[in-house]
Amino acid sequence: MNIHITADELPREKLLRDGPEVLSDVKLLAIFLGTGTAGQSVLMLAGQLLKQFGDLRGLLEADAARITAVPGMGPAKYASLIASQELSVRCMQSAAKRRDVLTDPAMSRRYLCAKLRHQEREVFACLYLDNQHRLISYEELFFGTIDSASIHPGEVVKRVLFHNAAAMTFAHNHPSGVAAPSSADKRITQRLQSALMLIDVRVLDHMIVGDVEGDVEAVSFAERGWL
Repeated sequence: MNIHITADELPREKLLRDGPEVLSDVKLLAIFLGTGTAGQSVLMLAGQLLKQFGDLRGLLEADAARITAVPGMGPAKYASLIASQELSVRCMQSAAKRRDVLTDPAMSRRYLCAKLRHQEREVFACLYLDNQHRLISYEELFFGTIDSASIHPGEVVKRVLFHNAAAMTFAHNHPSGVAAPSSADKRITQRLQSALMLIDVRVLDHMIVGDVEGDVEAVSFAERGWL
């Protein structure tokens, strides 16, 4: 039996009338895809993709070979999908450069979660800030295994001087998904804080990002009173 969709219920028209937040994942993805295949509407294709990959996150994390193997999903659509994800991250980065990240922790959290939540190994990142606490640059400085990364305070100091930063925020992910800081996390934060104190650079925060089955969490050292 064919299901008739009125013009008012078509995804694009509904978005323009009511806003994107009211649309389901299937309808939002259908708008992005634009077209289906012979014998398969774009809504059917969107539904198939979400069912096959579990959800939007599963789709965005899948590699090119798996996505392009789906009929109707060629290299062009895969490239557009990855580009849209990167645009979202860059939009948050632009906002971070315009705002005082210290007084906007929600935006800072969203940005760091977007950058680090999908990493399969531990990544230690530095956010270099100016004297008004605006973002100068984001840099992933150290890379490790699935459960650890070696952090070198001397290298951090060199990069701080290179960027002429006045303050710092650190972040790293826990590939296990659990964002709770370890004793090693606390020790390295203290070492970094001591090293940067020698050159009058403040450490504003250290955030740890975890992601358990799509439930993303970022634990802030500053909010816990550890800095």
